[in-house]
Amino acid sequence: MRNRGFSLVVPRITPVLDPAFRPPVLANRAFRALARASGEPVPVAVALEQADGSVFRFATEVLPAGHPQAEGNFVFVERWLKFLLWSRGGFRIHLASPAAVVEALQRHYAESLAGRFDAEIMGQKIYERPFAVVPCRAENLPPERATTQPLGRHWNGCRIGFDLGGSDRKVAAVVDGEAVFTEEVVWDPIQQPDPQYHFEGIMDSLKRAAAHLSRVDAIGGSAAGVYVNNRVKVASLFRGVPVELFNLRVKDLFLEIRRTWSNVPLEVVNDGEVTALAGSMALKANAVLGIALGTSTAGGYVTPEGNITSWLNELAFVPVDYHPRAAVDEWSGDYGIGAKYFSQQAVGRLVEVAGIEVPAGLPLPEILKHVQDLMSQGDYRARKIYETLGTYLGYTIAHLADFYEFRHLLILGRVTSGPGGDVILAGAKAVLAAEFPYLAKQIALHTPDEKEKRHGQAVAAASLPVVV
Repeated sequence: MRNRGFSLVVPRITPVLDPAFRPPVLANRAFRALARASGEPVPVAVALEQADGSVFRFATEVLPAGHPQAEGNFVFVERWLKFLLWSRGGFRIHLASPAAVVEALQRHYAESLAGRFDAEIMGQKIYERPFAVVPCRAENLPPERATTQPLGRHWNGCRIGFDLGGSDRKVAAVVDGEAVFTEEVVWDPIQQPDPQYHFEGIMDSLKRAAAHLSRVDAIGGSAAGVYVNNRVKVASLFRGVPVELFNLRVKDLFLEIRRTWSNVPLEVVNDGEVTALAGSMALKANAVLGIALGTSTAGGYVTPEGNITSWLNELAFVPVDYHPRAAVDEWSGDYGIGAKYFSQQAVGRLVEVAGIEVPAGLPLPEILKHVQDLMSQGDYRARKIYETLGTYLGYTIAHLADFYEFRHLLILGRVTSGPGGDVILAGAKAVLAAEFPYLAKQIALHTPDEKEKRHGQAVAAASLPVVV
């Protein structure tokens, strides 16, 4: 049973449409306090290893074996590790922990639906290595090895930037840093089985932008998913493509596009990274965490030094609700993860609770548009949806602050468009003020203007490639 032996904490501010919501940040802190209060906290240390040799180390504490609530050790470590896996990434988990926790985790990744999803995506698809949980002594953990690098901020020449979402694709033509054309086109890539649909859609947007340039010197792209050296590792945009076709056509789709454009410099990165880049450039600041609430949830991070890391920052899959009956993600099979709380999916699951009737089978983008229309008319039911998202966000910001060093949080994406975006930010600020006043002073929340929300990522993506 989910969360067996693991106590949850009722938040001081309850989401108006989701009173069962149980924030991870409160449960984690309570559990660590319980471990310390036992007088015999047991240290747990982990090192996540990536294929390029990067290693990220973390430590926490759990209860001693004889404690009445020791059964909660597995739940605490598994949820904590789930956040680390999807925020940092890794195919091999070196774990110094009680043997019972190690063995339970090995079974989880081998036998449970959600665990097998994590293991397959991390191992086979992203890092192309066998996924493993390796027990070891704390003194034998591999040393931390991490690199950072600059991202984007190149503006010379005539550039095209694009941003691929699950319900629309955006494109911008940029000349020496000035956007001379932006456009948004509706598309439906997620369920499409033929990669040619994706290829033709992207090419169409690129051609539309190129028509406004005297030449094309470079192309930069922002897209949901994991990309390494412009190759697609895993992406929700291509979920409908059969595995054989994915391997044959999708993996090198952007290399094919680059060849079509005479091999001009082309860079494609995760849309969350471009979210953070756009925020860093707009704010003229670093230590920025960006979250885009779109078809799913995208995250990106710019370090205090202004660089990016090799972290995944796939916030769509990090746990944000520990309630055992929290919403379940149909792709990963896991419960309480970001995609169901900060996206069009979140709006879609809350409309009925809010008392808003929508036709059966109405696509999520249309549900969101309907809710936004109601919000613009002052509908209290629509407002409750945004208030609920704001409360989710406030507690999740505090959770993120346990794993990221950031001073600015940028919130954007289609879900934040219109007056609802202001309600989300207000709700998050109310939670921080009430529960985490020290964070309310440390972290500034930002949301761009409407044009920047819709096209800022495409413009920022244009700055990715280097043109000599």
